Amino acid sequence: MLNLDTHILLHALDGNLSAAEQRLLAGEAWGISAIVIWEIAKLHQLGRITVDPGDADFSRVLTRVYVWPLNVEICRMSTKLDFVSDPADELIAATSIVHRARLVTRDRKLRGSKLVPIAR
Repeated sequence: MLNLDTHILLHALDGNLSAAEQRLLAGEAWGISAIVIWEIAKLHQLGRITVDPGDADFSRVLTRVYVWPLNVEICRMSTKLDFVSDPADELIAATSIVHRARLVTRDRKLRGSKLVPIAR
């Protein structure tokens, strides 16, 4: 299963994935960290995106995506990363490490990590 960061999930919903990302996502099940839902809610609240986590369309998407809950192991792992970023990205990265799920991201900090399994 792949772990999608917030922006990759949003790009997938908007149909704005690169050809390589489309091929990658087409071949495997999708998962997201629970923090992704929060981040989408905040981006919507701030008016930065039109995707509304309260919409029925978004709820339908979530029925096809596995949502990993935050737990003690993920929170502890987020403090042991080899990079510093915003807390949401750190929790997303830690989710990939704990669940051994390759992360799909465009974020250079996350992609540069030697700890985070990155989907290529």
